[in-house]
Amino acid sequence: MNSQAERGSGERPRIDVPRTSAAGFVALAIVSWIYIVSGDSGLWELFTVETWKEAGDFLRRLVGLETDGTSAFLDAASWKKALRLSVETLAMSVLAAGIAGAAALLTFLPGARNVGFGQSGGARSRVGVAAFFVTRGAFAFTRSVPELVWALLIVFVLSPGVLAAALALAIHNYGILGKLSAEVVENLDPRPARALRAAGAGWGQTLLYALLPQVLPQFITYLLYRWEVIIRTTVVVGFVAAGGLGREFRLNMSFLHYDDVGLLLLCYLFLVVGVDLASAGLRRLAR
Repeated sequence: MNSQAERGSGERPRIDVPRTSAAGFVALAIVSWIYIVSGDSGLWELFTVETWKEAGDFLRRLVGLETDGTSAFLDAASWKKALRLSVETLAMSVLAAGIAGAAALLTFLPGARNVGFGQSGGARSRVGVAAFFVTRGAFAFTRSVPELVWALLIVFVLSPGVLAAALALAIHNYGILGKLSAEVVENLDPRPARALRAAGAGWGQTLLYALLPQVLPQFITYLLYRWEVIIRTTVVVGFVAAGGLGREFRLNMSFLHYDDVGLLLLCYLFLVVGVDLASAGLRRLAR
């Protein structure tokens, strides 16, 4: 008993991680707000009359209430141009999702640890292990570089346009989609694959009949979720890749055509909502 008491008294007290994390977050929040309020951050400008007056003037120009000529909302040519750019932006997102999905579909199986290390019924080999590390490295590298940076790099090789923007979006989302799909494979029940291997099935047959049927519904779901993210990023990438609504948005902001900016934002809103609804319907079918 004494030895147990001595061992108990010698143990270090355990740290309550959730409470410590919450206390640290609160402390950092307080320090941050003290720095913002006391520093030259411009926070107090939010409460001045001039700021709210300028915001009101900007909103009136944005919705076309104050323009030098005919408002873009009442101009048929502006609507036609905005709708054409919306279709171009939608095509950009579909192309990006298609490229990312096709590349991830071809590579996410080698990127799964249980496949690369032979834990799903196959024999472990140096080729499988090497393919695992190379594929996982590709996933990490492509998703670590933002879409905007990829677009800046791609326009040095390709002409600015829909293809350059779609490739930038596809490369970044390939890494995300590939990693998520590989983790789905790692969490699968290995017994069906092992049973097929024990029955004499080849490795290709095991992948085709045991792993892919379990992974594909979740893969399609992830792909549709990434499509929703891609459509929201097209405008930002279009700023530098000169494609879709993003390019026109940047030009109109530069020329102070705020009513045209408002029209583009309205079309972009409809586009995002439409893609969300389409994605939700397709996900229900995939399940």
